[in-house]
Amino acid sequence: MIRESAEALPGADGRRRWRAAAWGVLGVLAAAWLALVEIFWLPLRVGGVLLPVSVLAAVAGNLLLVGQAHRLSGSRAVAVLPAATWLVIAVGAMVRRPEGDLILTGGGATGVVNLLFLLLGVTAAAVAAGRALAGPPRGGRRRLVRAEPAPGRSGRRTGGAR
Repeated sequence: MIRESAEALPGADGRRRWRAAAWGVLGVLAAAWLALVEIFWLPLRVGGVLLPVSVLAAVAGNLLLVGQAHRLSGSRAVAVLPAATWLVIAVGAMVRRPEGDLILTGGGATGVVNLLFLLLGVTAAAVAAGRALAGPPRGGRRRLVRAEPAPGRSGRRTGGAR
């Protein structure tokens, strides 16, 4: 039987936590920047034609950011932070400001792109976060040591019925 040895890597737990925290901060900052850029790209038009670049960026960005945060930090909690950050900023853009400004509107062709942006962006974030939460923990290399069998036990150790 193989088990993880806590004494195999002295001080590794503290370093792993700091590393996960650093990746969490970087993930939140990247997600916040990406969400703001995507939101302000929503009304992008070229030659009078509305381009849904933000929708593609939201899907790709959320899938990649959450996956990379999970892979690099080794923490499921850190993996969810970029998705949550993106969601908070996207929902915040739907709230009318005291000056009367509204970034995400709901009418016309722009409204359709805005709704697609929210729907597909949140779906991509949820799928990526679900994959991170459902999968095995990643990162954080640990050394495995072979556990010695308990004294006095006999048998073939095949794992059969007892």
